[in-house]
Amino acid sequence: MSDAIRAPLFVPADRPDIFAKAPRSGTDAIILDLEDAVSRNNKEAARAALTCDFTELPVIVRINPPRTPWHAADLAAVASLPVAGLMLPKSEDPALITDLAETLGPDVALLALIESAAGLAAARDIAAVPGVTHLAFGSIDFCADIGAAHQREVLLPARSELVLAARLAGICAPIDGVTAQLDDLTETQADAAHARALGMSGKLCIHPRQVGEVQRAFAPSANEIHWAKRVLASGDGATTVDGAMVDEPVRLRARAILGALATA
Repeated sequence: MSDAIRAPLFVPADRPDIFAKAPRSGTDAIILDLEDAVSRNNKEAARAALTCDFTELPVIVRINPPRTPWHAADLAAVASLPVAGLMLPKSEDPALITDLAETLGPDVALLALIESAAGLAAARDIAAVPGVTHLAFGSIDFCADIGAAHQREVLLPARSELVLAARLAGICAPIDGVTAQLDDLTETQADAAHARALGMSGKLCIHPRQVGEVQRAFAPSANEIHWAKRVLASGDGATTVDGAMVDEPVRLRARAILGALATA
């Protein structure tokens, strides 16, 4: 599975009638959801509907959390499919996640969804588990767990901690949580731009219309590309571009911008 996942799209696993429509949104990965999007009565039908043959994009399955009645059956269903990744909700216990990663094997990426105070407290250890390729932020569940308002300034410390945890572990930068507001796409774009500014690598999408906004927010702008090229053309050592000092840390940022353009 590519590291460059910017706008993965959730699709309810009990809606096979819309599986093939999801790739048309411009997403770069499909998350077939067995958890929140599926009612208790439809869990078995959702597992039976799982498939990867409707797209060439990476298919990730979000299973139900440990200690739920559906967890073991979800794992068994995923084991029989050529999925690119598995998303684990309520990721909190590094030992449990280590066991799960060993069970999945090296060919299945493990995306750990951090949704609670306990998960955030263990995020650095979770990110360091071999097989974990991404942390993702379940910001709405996290706010419910700690009794906080779902606001950018409130969640800034949590998002920053996830960025640090991923960086310290040497894995992909984390994927931000969803924007629940569906009738105003400017909210999605603003949330995605905020996540990118903090050092996150993408944002979970719950509606196809959100995908384009997230992709645009995480793609380098024309001004950024122009600036990066000028910085890299300025030679080495300390110099100035547009009146601002340029040295090696600034060039690292410029290379990252052009690197993101290459993977877009």
